[in-house]
Amino acid sequence: MNESLEKEGEKPPSHNAPRKPWFVAVLANIKGEKSELPPDVPADALADYDHIETIQAIQAAIETDGHKTVFIPADRNLPYTLQEIKPEICFNMAEGLGGDAREAQVPALLEMLRIPYTGSRVMANAISLDKTLTKRIWRDRRLPVAPFQEFIIGDESLRPELRFPLFVKPAREGTGMGVDAKAVVANEAELRERVKYILAVYKQPALVETFLSGREFTVGLIGRWDSKKYSRHPEWYDEKHGYHVFPALELDSSRSVTPGVYSNAAKSKEVGEDGAPGYTCPADIKPELARKLQHLAVRAHMAIKAIDVSRTDIRLNAEGEPMLIELNSLPGLTPGYSDLCLEAQAEGIAYQDLILDILYLGASRWGMVEARELSPPVKSSVAARTK
Repeated sequence: MNESLEKEGEKPPSHNAPRKPWFVAVLANIKGEKSELPPDVPADALADYDHIETIQAIQAAIETDGHKTVFIPADRNLPYTLQEIKPEICFNMAEGLGGDAREAQVPALLEMLRIPYTGSRVMANAISLDKTLTKRIWRDRRLPVAPFQEFIIGDESLRPELRFPLFVKPAREGTGMGVDAKAVVANEAELRERVKYILAVYKQPALVETFLSGREFTVGLIGRWDSKKYSRHPEWYDEKHGYHVFPALELDSSRSVTPGVYSNAAKSKEVGEDGAPGYTCPADIKPELARKLQHLAVRAHMAIKAIDVSRTDIRLNAEGEPMLIELNSLPGLTPGYSDLCLEAQAEGIAYQDLILDILYLGASRWGMVEARELSPPVKSSVAARTK
């Protein structure tokens, strides 16, 4: 059989791979595309965008499994380029081109064109970028979040449960955009000045929350309920929920350019560079706290209906209790730099395996991967005797 496949130019099956290689388009916004944005954007407007080297690394990883790739810029020509190039599936890294749900723009387009893609779908990408809405959903699910309030006009009365110091940031941005040393405010005057700045510069509501003074962590995960059926590495995934949760990574901002604040300036530093935060994975914490952080990451992911991959930021309050900060449904994938990649690396998971599992999980949602037959769990002798 394999000989006939090779004669036809097809790939011999391995694990649960497709019988033919896919034509995969990697979609992303690249740093330097400022012409696609309005002229009055803030200085850190492109912080979410990727370097072309990251896209090339993703392409190289996908191609190790025999697939063909092409990079397509997620610009205003994307609808026409997709119809011209006709990829079989898209590896989505696109951040969108502005608006209060920009990370949902490309998934919505792909849904409309019926093109398979990776990562979370439209709703989860829209929700996760809106930090206030995300916190409201988590709070309703009884997940731990610090007291918070959204300022739309700027002169709203401060809720009594909010006590200084407070933390102020844009409600609908990522990658530390709008976050610097002045994000922590100590009194009413500083609060009003910072809220006014966010409203004017970022043209969106300001999210104000209790400043969490404890240690900061981030926890990534991949998978879903049926991961074992479609993953190239079914052994990675939990029997009960289907997730693979990476070990918590601790972010030590005490030594960064903005001490105590994980800012855009700090995030822009290379790992180990002077002024960069410290990155420790697995975090040096007690097993009980490690398990709690991983459990919260799963619940946070499920609450907003994220799928296949995400990364959740968590910080301890003054009492040492973990509080959910935000969830990134489009986590960075720069090898040796992005938090999710550092967590995978700490477990000995190769970059190409991480990328390919995200690809295969996405493809399986569209019927592009044949389900693996799973062996039924083996009952223990104790269970057999007590049946």
